[in-house]
Amino acid sequence: MSDAAMMKLYSGRILELAADIPHLGRLPAPQATVRKRSPLCGSVVTVDLVMTDGRVTQFAQDVKACALGQAAAAVVGGAVIGRSSAELLAARDALRAMLAEGGPVPPAPFDGFAVLEPAREFKNRHASILLAIDAAAEAAAQA
Repeated sequence: MSDAAMMKLYSGRILELAADIPHLGRLPAPQATVRKRSPLCGSVVTVDLVMTDGRVTQFAQDVKACALGQAAAAVVGGAVIGRSSAELLAARDALRAMLAEGGPVPPAPFDGFAVLEPAREFKNRHASILLAIDAAAEAAAQA
């Protein structure tokens, strides 16, 4: 990766998000817990959540990931409360399409994923970026 590509990928906004991830930690009594790991880089995200009336009411995440995975977790943490399982699945699918197929940025409230558009060309980073939303969607489906 060239220095210019690296600078584009690790923008100031990505680093700001990575430094301020909402809902860090674990819940004392989650309805569902899902741990996801990227085999390529070793990043790990564990999500705990509680759903009430089909919507996420409590959420916590333990994030051990690169700056891109942390930034993605920050977007998830900022948007997850109040979302249904279907909304989380749609956000996951939209993010995956944005990265792998050049699809559009996921709609609000997950439009913060736009900051990760430069990662499209770096397929080896996609798994880490998808960890938090994958874990949240799976946990919501389990709950």
